[in-house]
Amino acid sequence: MGKAKRTRKFRETKRFLNTNDMRLKANQEKAEKEEESKKKSEIVHSRPAASTMFFAYNTALGPPYHILLDTNFIYFSLRNKLEVVQAMMDCLYAKCIPCVTDCVIGELERLGRKYRLALRIARDPRFERLPCSHPGIYADDCLLHRVQQHPCYIVASCDRELKTRVRKVPGIPIMYIHNRKYTIERMPDAFGAPKV
Repeated sequence: MGKAKRTRKFRETKRFLNTNDMRLKANQEKAEKEEESKKKSEIVHSRPAASTMFFAYNTALGPPYHILLDTNFIYFSLRNKLEVVQAMMDCLYAKCIPCVTDCVIGELERLGRKYRLALRIARDPRFERLPCSHPGIYADDCLLHRVQQHPCYIVASCDRELKTRVRKVPGIPIMYIHNRKYTIERMPDAFGAPKV
């Protein structure tokens, strides 16, 4: 005969819940509070946009146009052999004042030798230099912040991310390079505006 199977009998002990177990009511309430605080931190409070600021109804825009230039816009203008001030005037049929912020100049300086000609153009006396008083030196944030405060500018950029961020601000036209000439969107009266 074979050996009979014997099962070990262990002494039964009381089982306790761990203090971090989610079945406890206190832990459930704690988790709910954490979720609520996360939701509150995710909510971004933005100023409501004025209904009069869409497209052609921005009364702050008018000749002479003040155009905020981005770093890559200056660089791509050089690559496409466009003279910045003349090409802007050809696009808008009006006097244009190109404006460059301190952050854009700083970014061009940091980019090195490849961008030295763009830096020389940005320091041109025909360009208006705008001082920055904010912390940080990221040019895209600087331009967006300035446009939100003062809706009298046209933003000139070839950067996709910056253009999508500026599109959320009502009444601000965007100038970019298309087919070796400047084009402007969200400004229907302009020559270079795309036909819808």
